[in-house]
Amino acid sequence: MIQSMTGYGKATAELPDKKINVEIKSLNSKAMDLSARIAPAYREKEMELRNEIARVLERGKVDFSLWVEKKECAEAATPINQVLVEGYYNQIKAISENLHIAVPTDWFQTLLRMPDVMTRTETQELSEEEWGIVYATVKEAVSHLVDFRKQEGAALEKKFREKIENIHRLLESVTPYEKERVDKVKERITDALEKTLSVDYDKNRLEQELIYYIEKLDINEEKQRLSNHLKYFISTLENGSGQGKKLGFIAQEMGREINTLGSKSNHAEMQKIVVQMKDELEQIKEQVLNVM
Repeated sequence: MIQSMTGYGKATAELPDKKINVEIKSLNSKAMDLSARIAPAYREKEMELRNEIARVLERGKVDFSLWVEKKECAEAATPINQVLVEGYYNQIKAISENLHIAVPTDWFQTLLRMPDVMTRTETQELSEEEWGIVYATVKEAVSHLVDFRKQEGAALEKKFREKIENIHRLLESVTPYEKERVDKVKERITDALEKTLSVDYDKNRLEQELIYYIEKLDINEEKQRLSNHLKYFISTLENGSGQGKKLGFIAQEMGREINTLGSKSNHAEMQKIVVQMKDELEQIKEQVLNVM
């Protein structure tokens, strides 16, 4: 089964003092384009996370977020650095006196905004147990995204099969017009010679010229090649994930054959059919960009 490059996954884990949140989204892209926002406590593991995500997802514009929600408790409050506050206070007063600038009207508002006044200075070493939980949560979120991709892929495959069948049906509908087209070409040329130009002509030579002309309009090869491309597209669909680029190449080849059919058709009804085939193919091309 093919997979879409569009997906979404989310997972959470509860620790005694915090909640781990992981969210991952993906859209279509020619290669792996990963943007990661990771909580400071886990940034040392960023490369490991990136490698795992790239290994599983392969392609896509991926937006990955890992953040932490601290559980509320008195001990968890960020301490105010009183020494720094006092130092800033004295410096601001000195600057005010030396430069004759008015002191702030709201000291607390000013001082609490100064650098590092409310920065937690203690650091905690990441334990193997905690990292194991975080890593498992990341893998769970990625797994949810893959499931989403598979669901989207199933919908895409259904759509592709429908469009390929439509093109195949339209291709078969061309056949009745082919003999009619030849007869009309012959009739048009003969009428032009007899009625419009009113000249005598060599009928054997005319037949030879008609055969040459009609051979140039022959579309049997294009029909056969297009039919083969349609079958190849379906068989490629059935090969599973990672076929997006290949399906795109096949769609391009289908487009070439349809365009040649249009240029050779020389028949109003056949040209209408070609336009319908082009419309079906354009819908395939739009959606195939989203296939892994």
